[in-house]
Amino acid sequence: MEADRDAYRILDKELLAPKVTRYVIAAPEVARARRAGQFVIVRPRADSERIPLTIADGDEESIVLVVQEVGKTTAVMADMKAGEALADVCGPLGEPTHVAKVGTVAVIGGGIGIAPAHPIAQAMKAAGNRVITILGARTRELLIMEEEMRRASHETIVVTDDGSYGERGFVTTVLERMLRAGRPLHQVVAIGPAIMMKSVAAVTRPLKVPTLVSLNTLMVDGTGMCGGCRVSVGGETRFVCVDGPEFDAHEVDFDLLMRRQAMYREQEHRSYTAYQAHRCRTQARADGNVA
Repeated sequence: MEADRDAYRILDKELLAPKVTRYVIAAPEVARARRAGQFVIVRPRADSERIPLTIADGDEESIVLVVQEVGKTTAVMADMKAGEALADVCGPLGEPTHVAKVGTVAVIGGGIGIAPAHPIAQAMKAAGNRVITILGARTRELLIMEEEMRRASHETIVVTDDGSYGERGFVTTVLERMLRAGRPLHQVVAIGPAIMMKSVAAVTRPLKVPTLVSLNTLMVDGTGMCGGCRVSVGGETRFVCVDGPEFDAHEVDFDLLMRRQAMYREQEHRSYTAYQAHRCRTQARADGNVA
């Protein structure tokens, strides 16, 4: 837990893709304690809701957060500037990734899931594994952190849905090709949209390739108190924030997961729409168009 208010300052802010921003946050205690797979709870402003964000990188003094603007709170954070301070940063939280030397590890990141995949690739490589990274995005414009992932890997393959960069296809296209060719994969780690992780699990299950997925997008409170991140794993109820966020992909009930992800979509949309209207009014006043 950070105690120094100055420790929450935004040291750097960079737009990586449309509505995807990279923040470097001063948080030395979190930075020194963090391990791959863990997250922090952030409040951008004192009146903001608390949001869980996976730590994408860092050093001894700061952490890197890569945040996609999808609702009001992430929009509030997107409107903050370098030099401003976040209201709260709490962490690191969650169970860290189990890292061991197993051989060849395929790390698969889809969309914004590339960010939390990055520290896992780093840790797996540092443990002596051969790391093959497969990065997927809808278009070249939406691909993030390619160079960082290349540095963290021995081999990197990029695919886009529309073929605008790298290979045309999906991450599972590459994964299936590797397995059909008999390339030894001793572990797969996949992070991205639920449907992507479900598809990866379907590819690796018949060959019994150990596969981990991160269910971080389901978290709400992040401390196990709200129960919003309940998920069924191996027929048992687990809580993503305290039992995970990583689980055996072959045991996760992805259909239930996707239904739970959609539970508050209407409320989230209303809140985001209201904040966007506030943004427009604020900009209009700044432009002198409103009295």
